[in-house]
Formats: sequence, C-alpha cells, structure tokens
Amino acid sequence: MTIEFILPDIGEGIVECELLEWLVSEGEQIEEDQPVAEVMTDKATVQIPAMHAGVVNKLHYAVGDIAKVHEPLFSMTPDDANDASANSDTITKANTQSREENDSAEGPEHTTATQGSLSASGNSNGKHIEDFILPDIGEGIVECEIVKWNVAEGDHIEEDQAVVEVMTDKAVVEIPAKNAGTVHRLYYGQGDIAKVHSALFALEVIGDSEVSNSTSDDSGDASKLSSTSSSNAVPQNLDDSPQSKFSDGEFEPPIAIEGKVLASPAVRRIAREKNIDLSSVKGSGKKGRILKSDVMNLQQSNVGASAQDTSDASTDNPTTQKGGKNSVNTVVKGTVKTEKVRGIQAAMAKQMSASVYTIPHFTVSDELVMDNLMSLRNLLKPEFEANNVKLSFMPFFVKAMSLALTEFPVINSQLNDDATEISYYSDHNIGFAVDSKIGLLVPNIKRVQDLSLLDIAVQMQDIIEQARAGRVAGEHLKGGTISISNIGAIGGITATPVINKPEAAIVALGKTQKLPRFDDEGNVSAQHIMAVNWSGDHRIIDGATMVRFNNLWMSYLTQPEKMLMHLK
Repeated sequence: MTIEFILPDIGEGIVECELLEWLVSEGEQIEEDQPVAEVMTDKATVQIPAMHAGVVNKLHYAVGDIAKVHEPLFSMTPDDANDASANSDTITKANTQSREENDSAEGPEHTTATQGSLSASGNSNGKHIEDFILPDIGEGIVECEIVKWNVAEGDHIEEDQAVVEVMTDKAVVEIPAKNAGTVHRLYYGQGDIAKVHSALFALEVIGDSEVSNSTSDDSGDASKLSSTSSSNAVPQNLDDSPQSKFSDGEFEPPIAIEGKVLASPAVRRIAREKNIDLSSVKGSGKKGRILKSDVMNLQQSNVGASAQDTSDASTDNPTTQKGGKNSVNTVVKGTVKTEKVRGIQAAMAKQMSASVYTIPHFTVSDELVMDNLMSLRNLLKPEFEANNVKLSFMPFFVKAMSLALTEFPVINSQLNDDATEISYYSDHNIGFAVDSKIGLLVPNIKRVQDLSLLDIAVQMQDIIEQARAGRVAGEHLKGGTISISNIGAIGGITATPVINKPEAAIVALGKTQKLPRFDDEGNVSAQHIMAVNWSGDHRIIDGATMVRFNNLWMSYLTQPEKMLMHLK
C-alpha cells in the first residue's frame, strides 16, 4: 500500500520552503525517524524525518523546487501497512504538541514532522480522495504552464467542468474534470510548470476507497512524534549520528543548485527592493546560504565605493568643485532579470532558428498600388457588415494569393529535410500572423482555392478572435503551405520575414502610405502605396520565378475585377 508523506508544519506562519537536498532516493529503504530531506524556510534550514519505515516510491519535488506545507512531499510503501491508517485524532494531537514545543524552543532551527495519507482520509463517510492525472494535451507535449485555476480548494465541481487553463507551446487549453466531486488540493500554483501524466489536483469523490482506515489508536505515535520534534529542536553531537559527515558542524560545503542561489524568500525580497543581484553575493550562512546581513553589507560597500569614486572624481576635476558644467553623476549599476523561455515564445525560438539555419532565404520587394482595391473594399463593406462580418484587406490578399499559386505551384511546395524530394500541395492552406495575448501565432485557412471572399472573411474573423483569446484549435495551427505577415497593421513599412519552415515562401505587408508617383505621361499624382517583401526558399525557388509570381499576385490586387474571371 502506497501512502503520501505530508510536509508538516515547520514553524509558525511558514507556508512553504525550498528543497535544498534529498537525503534519500527513489527505491531506497528508510527507517523511522531517518532524515529524508533538508529544506530551507525564512528562518532556518531544517531536516524532515520519516514517520514510518519503508521504501521510497516517488520524490514529488526536485532540488531547488518550492514545496508547500501540508502537501505531499514524497510517496512511500511502509513496512507495516497499519501505520498508514493511524487514528487522525492522535496525529492531530501529536502535531499540535510538537508545534507548541517548537514555538517555545530556543534558536531558529527546529522542525516538526507529521504524516497523513490522502487516500485514507474521509473513508468513514463513504468518500475517498483521488488524484487527477494531467492527460496528453497534444502530440509531443510533455509539460505545460498553469495559466489560471477556474476552481479553488473546497469547491464542488461537476463532471466535464473546466478546472484549469494551461498553456503549451502551441495554445492555451482548458482541462475538464473527469469526475464530479470536491476539490481537495491544487498541486500547482499559477505560473508553475506541470508535467503531463503527473498529478494535477486531488479530488474528493464519493465511492469505495482502496485503503481502509484502521480503528485502532496507536498511542505510541504521538510520543514518537513529540520525541522526534524535540530531538530536532535541540542540537545533538553529530559524531553519534551515522548521517553526519562533518563533526560538530564545523564545516558543511555549499550546496550548488544550477541557476539558483540559496536565499530565503525574505532575503530575495530585500534584494529585489535594493536592485541587488543575488548571484553576485557570497553567502556566509550554512551551506553557502545568503543571509540578510550579506545583502545589507554588500549594499553598504557599494554605496561606500560609489561615494569614494565621486569624491576622487571631484578631487581630480577642479571644475566640478567650482560648480562647473562638467559635474560627475553617480552611476548605479543596473540589474539583469533572467527568466525561462516557455510556451509560445519557446516554440517560436525553436521554429525560427530551424528556419534560418536550414533554409537559404532570398528577398523580393515591390510596391503595391492600393487605390482600386480600397475603392472595392469601401463598396463591399456594407454588404459584409449586413452579415456581421468585418471586411479588411486580408481576405483580398489571401484569395489573390490562392489564384496566383494555381499558376505557380512551386511556391506552394515544400522540400524534405534531406533536400531530396519536393512535395507539391494542391490545397492552398494560407497562414496569417496574429499577435495574440500569448505570443505570435500563425493559424491558417484550409483549402482557400475552394472558398469565396465571404467565406475567407468569416473564417479569418473567427480564427483571429480565438487567437487573441489564446484558444486557437490545433487544426488551424497545422498544415500551412504559405504565410502572410501583416506588419502594416501596427505601423511597419518594410521587413524581411523569416519563412515558417517547412513552407517555401512568406510575404510581409507594410502599412499603406499616400505618396507622390509619376504616371505614364510624366505627371505627378498621389497614390496609396503598400510595400510588399517576399522571402523565398532559394533551394527550390529562383528569383525570376518569385518575381513572376509576385507580378501575377499584385495584378489581382491592383485590378481586383480580374479575380471575377475565376469565380466558380
């Protein structure tokens, strides 16, 4: 029988701690009262002892993670299964007693240990607690970021109710509940990274539990728990402990956690307020821990150094002492904020790097005269609005591109990774970049060759609304054959777009400007001009082909009535 070890109260007001070091590993046999993990709070570094002897099954946190008090720390199979079903009143009493002893103990380093089993709670009234396992949410997706919890601990939820919104590297997805019940515990906070196939939250449901509570009252548990707490609160001779590696605590080597520093949340807050980079601070605490005094001393030394530099500069520069114009200003070194690349941003970084490093890009630029297209759009807008559809220029660009692709199928082709085969696609799945709340998305409209201008406008409007809400269906993000980037919508004029691999071409559209141009008779007239910039895969598209394709595409836009020839 597997039970969960619940992280006990480790000090008054302490709700979380940082895991410094695991003293055991998965599959290891442990004894009762054996130290299992070392954690750090705002006040001290403490060791957490085991409540039972048994085998460690799973460690729920990695070194450097933040563990929550009263939540599972690790799972184990006890040697005596009856230990897992000890009377809850005895545990509560022992926990209260050990907490009181800790509050009265001298010195900051003290800890208590309690143990509870999620699966054993609530059996007396026909209820039991089960974990909700995060299911597969997309091909190749192994983790996701918690965007927002739609429920709270204690809420009653129904089957298929949306419980949480998570963000993958493709989209924001809502996770529905599998069963009805009461939310017992949320294992992750907003912004945390959850792993697929791991427990997302605990749910109290009605039904038979796999674990039965024992009615026997093990009165020895309380005394053992109290004894453990007291022994942890009072320093002992480390020479008597087989776990000790350094006698009398004379020296313990610093713990190195990649990408992290040893500092309590309170110290981190002070460092943020004073713009101090903790990675540059040498910790004087146990195992290299950074103390508040280390941060304050560094600030004072920085202020002293700045004052000395200012004084030296004033002495060397008489003009400054006389109040001249060349006065010296104290420069405060700025801080560097480092954060992990996640979600859509991580996917974009990977996709763009692969494109630039594997596809030889070349660019073709031209000017598109928009006057006739603007007139046609103004003429059709009331008809589209009558159907609750907003008509922009994009549907015209998309439809004209599909008509041009019919004559130049190589622009709608893709080269395989080995550059040995070219695939020509008869479907024109045209993508368009959307600046959504979760980053850059490139959804596409399928089979544009079979759609009317109204069909395209309707689909585009729906997809843009979904994209800006971060909830684009996966089918719209796959299978694109060519893309459009409308930078002009936010004010850009020209750009060199990066091809959305494995596609072969992409166009960037600039904003429309009213500019003077010469006509065929040499007269100057005002025209509405848009800059268009193509990028092509030079392995399969040559410059002449791209220019001819662009000329045909622009001809449908400068004389949009030509598109009527291809109505079906």
